[in-house]
Order: sequence, then C-alpha cells, then structure tokens
Amino acid sequence: MQYISTRGRAPRLDFGQVLLDGLARDGGLYLPESWPRVEPATMRAWRGLDYAGLAKQVMRLFVGTTIAPADLDRMIDDTYAGFGHKAVAPLKQLGANEWVMELFHGPTLAFKDFALQLLGRLFDHALDRSDRRGVILGATSGDTGSAAIEACRDRARLDVFILHPLGRTSEVQRRQMTTVLSPNVHNIAIRGTFDDAQDMVKAAFGDEAFRDQVGLTAINSINWARIAAQVVYYFHAALALGAPDREVAFAVPTGNFGDVYAGYIAASMGLPVAKLIVATNENDILARFFRNGDYSSAGVRPTWSPSMDIQVASNFERLLFDLKGRDGEATAAAIRTFRETGHLPVSDAEIAKARLLFDAGAADDARTIDTIARVFAETGEILDPHTAVGVAVARDRREGVPAGTPVVVLATAHPAKFPDAVEKAIGRRPALPARMADLMERPERYDTLEADVSILTSHILSHRRNA
Repeated sequence: MQYISTRGRAPRLDFGQVLLDGLARDGGLYLPESWPRVEPATMRAWRGLDYAGLAKQVMRLFVGTTIAPADLDRMIDDTYAGFGHKAVAPLKQLGANEWVMELFHGPTLAFKDFALQLLGRLFDHALDRSDRRGVILGATSGDTGSAAIEACRDRARLDVFILHPLGRTSEVQRRQMTTVLSPNVHNIAIRGTFDDAQDMVKAAFGDEAFRDQVGLTAINSINWARIAAQVVYYFHAALALGAPDREVAFAVPTGNFGDVYAGYIAASMGLPVAKLIVATNENDILARFFRNGDYSSAGVRPTWSPSMDIQVASNFERLLFDLKGRDGEATAAAIRTFRETGHLPVSDAEIAKARLLFDAGAADDARTIDTIARVFAETGEILDPHTAVGVAVARDRREGVPAGTPVVVLATAHPAKFPDAVEKAIGRRPALPARMADLMERPERYDTLEADVSILTSHILSHRRNA
C-alpha cells in the first residue's frame, strides 16, 4: 500500500516511511492512496476473534509488506496484553440501543493507549532495523502526552518531547506526564493553548534541516499509524452488535478529529456505519461545520472536558481532502485561506457530502455535569466529562439515526482522570487504580517555554541525547 499527502506535493511513501516521517514534507497529512475494502463475508469470519486477533487483521491491510507478519503480530500481542480488561474494549449498555465502549483500560486510562502503545513498539522496531535514532515531538491537550510517554519511556533510540498548555489540563493528566522521570522523557509546558502547541509542532516539522538533523517524528494523530490502530475498535464494537448484517452508529467526543476520523475510515472500508455523531464541548468548530457549514476559528474556552478544548482540528484536513475529490492543490489552498482568514471555504456540495455520514452537536459545561449525574442515577455508571459530552450529544441527535440502530458512545477516559468534574456532578471523587494511588505524591519534572518555535527547537537540540 502506498500513502499520499493531502496537499499533493510530497512523494508517495510506504507504511514504514510514513510511520517515521509523520507529517508530509509539503505540510500535508498522509493517508492511503485508496481505501482497503473488507467484504461482508470477511467481517463475519472476524466475529470470533479476540481484540488482538482483530487488530492483526485490520493493521495488515495498512502495513502491507513493510513489517514481517510475525513481527507485527508479536507487537500487537504485547500491546494489548498490558490492558486491564480481558475484553480490552468492553461494551456496556446504558439503555435501549445505547451503549458505551470503554476505551480506558490501557496503562494511562485513556483511548490514546490503543494506538500509542502499539506505536511505541512500531517506532522501536523501525529504528532498530535502520540503526537510527529518533526524536518524537507531540502536543497534547491532556491524554496523548501521557500515553505517548508511557509507550516510549526508556527506549534507547528515542527521545520524547511532549508539549502541553500550561494550566489547561487536569492535575491527573499533567502528573501522568510530569512524574515520569525517565532520561529520554522531556515534558514542556507552553504558555498558551493547545492550538499554540500544535502550531509549534507543525512549524518544527516544517523546518526540514532541523527535522533531518534530529530524526524528528510525530506522535500526534497527524501520524497515520495512530489513526490506523484506532480503526480496529470500530470494527470490534460493530461486529459485536451484529455487523455486517446490521448497521451501527457511533457518537465520538471530539477535539482534534482523529478518533472520529478513524470511524470514517472504517466506513470507507465497508463497515456498515449508519452515522458518525461528532460531539464537541463549547469549543464547537466541528459541530458548527457539520450543522451549518461554518468552519471558522474562535478563541479557545476552558471547559470541564479539557482534552476537547481545541479550535483547529488537525485531522479534519484528511476529510477535507476527500470532500474536495482528493485534489491536493484545492485542499492546500483551502487550508491557506483558513490560516489567513480564520474561515475555511467549502461548497454546499462538499457540506452535503459530509452530512451523508456525519452529524454533530455540542454540549456546554452545565449539560456535561448534568449528563454525568443523570447517567449515574439511571445506571450507576460514572462517566468522565468527555464521555458525558458524547452521551449528551448522542441523545440530542438520536432522531438522525434509523430506529432500532445501536448507538455506541466512545468512552474515551477513566473518570478518575477528571475527579473535580465528577465530584461536582455526583458528590464524590472517583478513585484512581491502585497502581496510580500515589500519583499526587510523586515528584514532577517539566520545563516551561514561551509559544515560540525557535525556543522549542533550541530546547530540543540542547536536551536530546546524542548516543
């Protein structure tokens, strides 16, 4: 399988090259030249597989021949053996045709573990084979950073630099990153928003001399391998609920558009997805686009669901590329206009095309807290605030889903990662798992930098290891 850039000017690469490059050299994002197709008979044969077995089947479609099957299988087995639930991604029913898929049983209690635990092993494998060193650079609004650090800590060939917005993550999220004292882990608090941090990462990748000098690679969902690994759990949930002989809808708490975009890929591969419901908080740029075609940036507002406090969704460019008929020049021009004006030009036909699969809505802080309280009263289940946004919006947009169709809300984080929001809703703080019980007492280590890419690149050069 070959991969192309959304902006049309970067060379075609195979999976192994895309893994290490991350961002395309023309500033675009990589995605497959064509979508692999999975026939209904194949899906039926997959129904009896456990999660790791299903992941092997799906990932082979994207990896091609760049990794030996035995090596890929070993890495996948190692990844999901470390999850804390035998089902890996268990489904729980909240009501009639209403489900949550728990994606927080990995090492850092968030859905990012599904891709990043595998990605760390893939990086290690690729660097060993090529006898190279690498620098991982990523920005996080909360969960990506800790998952990336956990996946890549203590790896001999990697240095990991993770940017988070100063004071804009939960304390648990911050401490999951900053209490990891491994010598190859470098946490950086940025004086600004997640969008500022994400822009710095993209600017660093745009400096080709620096990129080549340090062997820069991406851990954010701009890296295609991360998106590919997230496709698996859409198949997992849908097959458990009757696919391919029954349609399934998904509601996805969304900030950077990577998680719900993985659902779009699954649908493009043939999974019968009735609807993808994009659920945002008050930072509602994505909801506004799918509801009325308005993709325009505004200031980021802090909320109870901080991992979604984003106004520039990087992965949206991949969908835009398809909406524009896979025209790289048109996609690049639209992104330039958005950067210059804060407004993305899209046609009525492109918006109509997007709405064939996508619906969207937003839930403010009051609705988020109310939903945590309601679901707890109804079922005894405790939701984190991001999952609560997903449940609230799924209930709002239910009329857009065919009657009798299961709606699966992606439960993206363990409630103990956001104890203040949960306590406000139900009057008690959820406990961290025993292995994290001392998190608040562990020493922290991080640096604070201004939102300036030249300061960042100098910091990386002076702090990376030169083995």
